[in-house]
Amino acid sequence: MNRLSEYRIMWVFTMFDLPTETKKERKAYAEFRKKLLKDGFNMFQFSTYIRHCASAENAQAHINRVKKSLPEYGQVGILRITDKQFGEMEIFSCKKPIEKSIASTQLELF
Repeated sequence: MNRLSEYRIMWVFTMFDLPTETKKERKAYAEFRKKLLKDGFNMFQFSTYIRHCASAENAQAHINRVKKSLPEYGQVGILRITDKQFGEMEIFSCKKPIEKSIASTQLELF
């Protein structure tokens, strides 16, 4: 199997809806978001962050990190899709299709 197969390469989506009414809740929101950024996630839309992963095993490692960082309150969804599925996504801005500008910044050393 080709190591860089579009069916082997994964994208991890983390979507969240966290309360921000109190100072404690805002701090938890900010900490969760910072942990996502530190782990290589990029903002796709407000409260939706994505990360490119070289394999399903690598994706699972990042999913496990997200799970360890879950805040006490709110909802978090995690979705893993293949690069092939990601490539089929259509993105629009004001009814006009736009090019996907999310490029992998992951450097992999062997």
